[in-house]
Amino acid sequence: MAESKGLDLVEVSPNAKPPVCRIMDFGKFQYERQRRERRARKQQKTVEVKEIQLSPKTDDHHLSFKIRDARRWIESGMKVRVRVRFRGRERDHPEIGQDRLKAIADELKDVALVEQMPNMEGGSMLMILAPNSNKK
Repeated sequence: MAESKGLDLVEVSPNAKPPVCRIMDFGKFQYERQRRERRARKQQKTVEVKEIQLSPKTDDHHLSFKIRDARRWIESGMKVRVRVRFRGRERDHPEIGQDRLKAIADELKDVALVEQMPNMEGGSMLMILAPNSNKK
């Protein structure tokens, strides 16, 4: 039947019982499928992750700059990774870094949620903040 109409016999869903086939133009079928996939990729939202690096010795003045940057990034829809790097004997006092990260989370709680709680990874402590979905 397909040859008599000048079209192709295309297997649409091979996993069905019995397999489903259609008589159609295969080139047109491939083109439409590529367009659908391209449209889906275009509408896909990619989330960028920005990073702020601190140390336990970072003073409050510099911390305020970094918090302001984080607020701006979160409001524009990006995630923010906050890293506290420990060097030498600073590693013996991770509670200082934990307090820093909790203070940052409290400062940004109106626009951000803590996606990943602070945890040590090697010589640094990480926390990830994500935009708050129910903001104004």
